[in-house]
Amino acid sequence: MRIRDEDIAALQALGYTEIEARFLYIVATHSGYFAPRQFLTFAGVQWGKRSTKFGEKLESRGHACWREYRGVGRVFHLFSKMLYHQIGKENLRNRRRHLLEFVATRLVLLDFILANQQYTYLETEREKLRYFCEQLSVPKRSLPTKAYLGISRTEPTLRYFVDKYPLFLDDSPASSSPVVTFSYVDPGQASTAGFVTHLHAYQPLFQQLNGFRFLYIANRPANFARAERCFSERVLLAFAGDISGEILRYFRLRNAWEMKRFGLFSNDEIEWLNEATRRFHGDKFEALYSAWSSGQMTADAVRGEFTQTSPHRKVEFATYLVGENQFTVKTQNRDGEATFTPPLHQ
Repeated sequence: MRIRDEDIAALQALGYTEIEARFLYIVATHSGYFAPRQFLTFAGVQWGKRSTKFGEKLESRGHACWREYRGVGRVFHLFSKMLYHQIGKENLRNRRRHLLEFVATRLVLLDFILANQQYTYLETEREKLRYFCEQLSVPKRSLPTKAYLGISRTEPTLRYFVDKYPLFLDDSPASSSPVVTFSYVDPGQASTAGFVTHLHAYQPLFQQLNGFRFLYIANRPANFARAERCFSERVLLAFAGDISGEILRYFRLRNAWEMKRFGLFSNDEIEWLNEATRRFHGDKFEALYSAWSSGQMTADAVRGEFTQTSPHRKVEFATYLVGENQFTVKTQNRDGEATFTPPLHQ
């Protein structure tokens, strides 16, 4: 993690020590919320006068307040616009008040960040756009996007990567070249429905990359197996080699459905078509389908087009158990076979 000296100095100017300033920068940038135990761990101190003084300092300066959350306990919320302004992040939504699910998610996220400061995090929307669009030449339309409607604007404002989950580069000595890592933070949900929605939003971006890691972060392992299965079905299979056969099956079923030939469909085929619609989403597939359905492209041409534009890719899925700082990594190799690999660099 790279924190500019001037940002630390700006927070120290508000009356905080260097270690307090560094902690506040991380909280403001990645979470907005923190539990007292997280400061104690970061500062390497026991509960006592120093930690109590830090909390009192935050409240007396009007930079944070604390609340009790059911099942979570006492949590501080950094809400001061002036504090965020000191580090050039006054527009972050972290300083706004949120519901319990958001708070719980941010605490798990912060645990991960504090335990993994060795990575180069893409902290802001601008940094992410610069990396993907300028360095990797990914078109903006392939990025995860959310539209916000303003009161006085006729056109919606588009924001990118609004989930704010950790997105970082592993450029450590243990990594031969920088590897981009995406993530999803599960605060303890009963299902993986939110994870499926998240993968759907990122699918067009994944299709643009030659390789990446994906990290499922949670404070308990209950959903790890289901998350791995979801990722395999929705992402890994798309990188496992030539899947033109599946694409052509999708084209045929989609065409029959659009022609209202519903009698040709079994329940299994309807379910397969729904899943394929989510998997084969994006401009590339739409262009191929349009050309195929209009007769401008034969099935053999679709196979050839897909083979020509499908580079060898390496995709890794990993789970991370917060508290135990434990990685479990699964790799999709060049031949499309899943293998277990040593843990990510720590």
